[in-house]
Amino acid sequence: MNDLGQTQFFRVEKENDIGVKEIIGQVYNALAEKGYNPLNQIVGYIMSGDPTFITSHNNARSLIMKVERDELVEEMLSAYIEAKAWER
Repeated sequence: MNDLGQTQFFRVEKENDIGVKEIIGQVYNALAEKGYNPLNQIVGYIMSGDPTFITSHNNARSLIMKVERDELVEEMLSAYIEAKAWER
């Protein structure tokens, strides 16, 4: 029997952290696999905050909810600006 006067320790394994870019990619692919228009669905989620815009297929809904919506917008806008770099 354990001594109840002693502090007990336990370790929780940390989930594999994936970046916002990878989350967007996985969510996009899951939406496309289910036949949705990924762009429309992701925009709907960002604008409304309603997670039902994102399919639960391949855990996409859980993944996207790990990221704040403003982080999603920042990542996508950053990628767009970087890709365009205004038509050098």
